[in-house]
Amino acid sequence: MSITHLRIATRRSPLAIWQAEHVAERLRARHPGLEVELVRLSTRGDEITDRPLMAVGGKALFVKALEEGMLAGKADIAVHSMKDIPAEVPDEFRVPVILARDDPFDAFVSRHYGALDELPTGGCVGTASLRRECQIRARRPDLTVTSLRGNVQTRLGKLDAGEFDAIVLAASGLRRLGMADQITRAMPAEESLPAVGQGALAIECRADDPEVDALIRDLDDPDSHDRVAAERAVNARLEGSCHVPLAAYAVLEGDDLWLRALVASRDGRQVLRAEGRAPRHGAGALGNTVAGDLLAQGAGEILADIQ
Repeated sequence: MSITHLRIATRRSPLAIWQAEHVAERLRARHPGLEVELVRLSTRGDEITDRPLMAVGGKALFVKALEEGMLAGKADIAVHSMKDIPAEVPDEFRVPVILARDDPFDAFVSRHYGALDELPTGGCVGTASLRRECQIRARRPDLTVTSLRGNVQTRLGKLDAGEFDAIVLAASGLRRLGMADQITRAMPAEESLPAVGQGALAIECRADDPEVDALIRDLDDPDSHDRVAAERAVNARLEGSCHVPLAAYAVLEGDDLWLRALVASRDGRQVLRAEGRAPRHGAGALGNTVAGDLLAQGAGEILADIQ
């Protein structure tokens, strides 16, 4: 191994730092003697918290700043939540590694109610995700759904302050921060279909850096990679971004993939669903087919209205 020092670009939030440290520990264990340094970078998505994320450019803002850091020579790799990575990765970069997927589901968190269906009429739910918002509205059109920004601790603080009756966020983030006890109810896919790549961590590197690629590649988890590939193919076909009400979730059944996807209007009045099965080696084709089914139902028009 010729590389002795590796720099990881990461956002400054506690969850992002945890994720980068997790990758650093995995790399140190596999490559004894490797020095791994975290390069903490500020992103515009983290700096602007008084507006919905989609209004300032979406989650791609989180990724772009780290990519700029790599291009500037400040870092060698970046660690991302897979769900934050846009469908199209710039030619200068590659995402060769998807780590073993953690909990992919959404978490319902409340101090007084046990589930979404138990909230009173007119109850207020906070979430930063249009995907979650539209599914909540479809299930409970009587509820008020409000944008909720900030890191995990900030969101929980707003819940404790009584600003919301409940909040919905990724279960994986709570688990990684040692806050699994905050989860009131894990929301199954039938209740809230997850985001593309939710629960998975990804490592991005420069496309022209084979030494780094070779160093990190054995962290890739083939099962998670194939599942996420099917989900991302849906996103790519629909030309969706990280801030549209699009969900896709794949599971392995032996050597076959079962993929479910949905597109919904923001008010939850239109919810289009599609699913399919195929051998895992055809992950991309499966995602393309399922996306085609959604387009045939009118998904393009719904997404166009939002984007």
